[in-house]
Amino acid sequence: MRFPARASPSIIRHMDVPSPAQPVSLSVQRRVRALVFITVFLDLVGFGLIIPLLPFYVESMGGTATTAGVLLALFSSAQLVATPLLGRLSDRVGRRPVILLSLLGNAVSMALFAYATHVHLLPVLFTSRLLAGATAGNLAACQAAVADVTDPEARAAGLGRVGAGIGLGMVLGPVIGSQLHVLGEWAPPMAAAVLAAAAMLGVFFLFPETHPDHGPASARGTPGRKKVRLAEALARPGIAPMLALFFLTFIGMTNLQVSFGLLAQVRFGWGEREVGRLFALLGLMTFVLQGFAIGWLTRRLRGITLVLMGATLMGVGLACIAVASRPAMLVVAMVLVGTGMGMLQPVLASLASALAGPELQGGVLGIAQSAGGLARVVGPVWSGFLYSTVSPGAPFVSGVVSAVLSLVVAMALRNRFPAQRPAPAP
Repeated sequence: MRFPARASPSIIRHMDVPSPAQPVSLSVQRRVRALVFITVFLDLVGFGLIIPLLPFYVESMGGTATTAGVLLALFSSAQLVATPLLGRLSDRVGRRPVILLSLLGNAVSMALFAYATHVHLLPVLFTSRLLAGATAGNLAACQAAVADVTDPEARAAGLGRVGAGIGLGMVLGPVIGSQLHVLGEWAPPMAAAVLAAAAMLGVFFLFPETHPDHGPASARGTPGRKKVRLAEALARPGIAPMLALFFLTFIGMTNLQVSFGLLAQVRFGWGEREVGRLFALLGLMTFVLQGFAIGWLTRRLRGITLVLMGATLMGVGLACIAVASRPAMLVVAMVLVGTGMGMLQPVLASLASALAGPELQGGVLGIAQSAGGLARVVGPVWSGFLYSTVSPGAPFVSGVVSAVLSLVVAMALRNRFPAQRPAPAP
């Protein structure tokens, strides 16, 4: 998610944001981007295997929609605390060790999840999600690794590739999960554990350290450069509104994870397979936007314009879910929400990276992810409460409200930063 998608030099100067000391060779950039894409893809396939099915797992163990919301909130609470710490740790010890730690935690937590489905014990399921949240620093560290080796002008497109890995993982994950579910409840989470372990091995053997002060890339660092504290970086103009946008975006998305499957089941009699396919459609739209279109869009439109467009599409999509009277409306809704998210995610991530500078990219991106994590703490409980006490469509009405608030925040930022001139096509 980002600001002027290209993070133009004029904006960076306006913010007094440090830029990388020396350019990185194109071959290194391509290698890092490819490995990050594969790592995030495998990680998110595992995520997509279980998240659409999570409400059904909870119900099979005697829980309710509110229980599912609390379960997601527990994961996000642990993530809220751990992600900025892991992001800052990646600034101090390097990206690679933090990515490895995160993937190890993911593999163990998914294996524990599979065991919980075998013994049908909610406390074990809760423990697995708590561990997963406490080690969920993978995305912020991967984003920081891409930012380490990418010039500001191309950073948005580079971070879009990270989002494309997320989108493709979310395309295939629900489809694979719905198919594996016929083998047994244990099969999707166990497959997720295997994929996380595979990603961990790939990072261990192939992933280079990218931080300027660690590993082979340290030659790019400036020995005498001034150290900047994370608190100083967070006080820079534009950071607080960007964190608010992270929060509002993710609080709208939590409604899909908690209530969408249950709404589809109540209104149209859908089960795991149909819900999984719609989540795959959501991931497909995100993948197409971030893998193929975001670079073109960011060369021609201001970042804030893309934020406005993305928030509008997401709000309209959530409204369609709230009032859906035919299955086709849910299909349209997923296309709109996926397109909106595909625009929002790399725009705001690029902004956070540009404002942080090379020394604190991991820490600031971790804080940004935690702003989303805070939304995932509040959102699932609120969504489950609205579903259980008001109506199946009520959580999605609240998502529309969050999208409108995102528009208000983005509109307030339009005049703070100068417009960028479109860059020529490469």
